[in-house]
Amino acid sequence: MAKARTWNDDQPIYRQLIDEILARILDGTYAEGQMLPSVRQLAGDFQINPLTVAKAFQELVREDIAEKRRGIGMMVKDGVREALSVRERHKFLKEEWPEVVARMQRMGIDVRTLLKALPPK
Repeated sequence: MAKARTWNDDQPIYRQLIDEILARILDGTYAEGQMLPSVRQLAGDFQINPLTVAKAFQELVREDIAEKRRGIGMMVKDGVREALSVRERHKFLKEEWPEVVARMQRMGIDVRTLLKALPPK
């Protein structure tokens, strides 16, 4: 079940829902081969229009992340977690990490300070 969510006005809600589903696949909440919640379930959980959820599901199929099984529902495709992980690492290193590094430099944080701040495992 989803907790209350605030949607960002900078991006369509269906795209933000896709990002949420991808994050849940990566963290193992939705495992490969597992059924995704139904359109109605997600629409209720996130308090959004079922057509928005359906659009997100169509995009997940188009991106080869999920597949629709007639009479069963939407399933996470096998092997997709590793591909998503590679894609997300690349996106982080290419788009987000340079911004983090620039911010660290502005604040005078070096790698040693950053490593010391890591919580123990």
